[in-house]
Amino acid sequence: MNRRHLLRATTLAASSLLLAGLGQAQDFPPSKPVTLVVGFAAGGAADAAARLIAKKLGENIGRSVVVDNKAGAGGNIAHQLVANGPADGTMLLFGSIGPLTIAPHVMKVRYDPFKDLAAVSGGVNFPNVLVVHKGLGVKTLAEFVALAKKKAGGVDYASTGAGSASHLAGELFNQRAGIEMVHVPYKGGAPALQDLLGERVASYFSAPPTALPQVEAGKLIPLATTGSVRPAYMPNIPTVAESGYPGFEALNWYAFVAPGKTPAPILERWNLEIVKVLNDPGVKDALNKHGLTPQPTTRADLTAFMRKEDAKWGGIVRERKITSD
Repeated sequence: MNRRHLLRATTLAASSLLLAGLGQAQDFPPSKPVTLVVGFAAGGAADAAARLIAKKLGENIGRSVVVDNKAGAGGNIAHQLVANGPADGTMLLFGSIGPLTIAPHVMKVRYDPFKDLAAVSGGVNFPNVLVVHKGLGVKTLAEFVALAKKKAGGVDYASTGAGSASHLAGELFNQRAGIEMVHVPYKGGAPALQDLLGERVASYFSAPPTALPQVEAGKLIPLATTGSVRPAYMPNIPTVAESGYPGFEALNWYAFVAPGKTPAPILERWNLEIVKVLNDPGVKDALNKHGLTPQPTTRADLTAFMRKEDAKWGGIVRERKITSD
C-alpha cells in the first residue's frame, strides 16, 4: 500500500470511529434501564445524595435512573463492579474519595481508578468535624493537641475503617500537629459514634450529619472542621486551618464515574445532564439541607482533581506507613 492509500485508509478508519461514537451519543438516553451504583448502605449521606440526584436525572432524561446499593469493603466492591460493568452509558457510579484515591495506596484493589473508570462529573463534598467526648476534658483544638502530647500513649481517634476519609483526616492531622493519635478503625459511623459516646474512644473525625445531633444534645464537644472554610450549618465551629494549621484540608467527596471503556460522547452527555441537575436550585437546596455541597465539574477538571487527591493521600499513606492491617 502506497503512502497516499495508507493515509486515506487511516482517515477513513478515524472517521468511522468518530461517527460510531456520535451515533452512540445520539442514542441518549440509553434504551436499557440506567443504574446508579452507590458503594454504601441505604440511609447514609451518600445514598441520600445519590437518590436526590437520580430522581432529577430521571425526570430530565425521561427515563428511570435506579439507585443500586452495593455496600461493602469501604465502597471498593461497588467500584470493582462498575469497573467491569457495561460501557454503554447504562451504568454510573457515585464514586468516593476512599476507593478512588486512598484505597489503591493502602490495599490491593482489582481496579485502576484512572484506567478502569472514567471521570464524568464532580458530585458533592463535605468536611469532617473532630468531636470528643465530654470526659476528655478539652474544649479547643489547642487543648486537644496539648493533651495528645502530654498523655502517655497519646489519645485515640475513631474512623469508619482503614483507608477511609476519616482515617486519613486523622493521619494528616498527626503529620501537621506533630502528634501520634492512635487510630481505631470501625466498620461504619454508627459503631464509632456509639463507642465515642460510651467514652471507649477519645475522638472521632465524623461526618457532620452523624455527629451534630449529639453535639446539639450536649453529649459531644466539637473542636474543628476539616474543610478550608466553615460550613454554613456549623458557623461557630472553627476549621483546623484557622486553629493554627494553615492550609489544612481533608474533605469527603463523591464524584460520578463510569466504566472506563464508555465512549467519550456518552460520557460528555452524562456530564451535561449531571451538571444541569447539580445546578438545579431545588436539588442544591435539598443537598445543602443534608450538609452536602454540590460540586459540578467538567470531566477534565474532575480527572485533574482526582489526580491531585491521589498524590496527596498517596504521600500521606507512604509517609505514615499506613496499611489495611
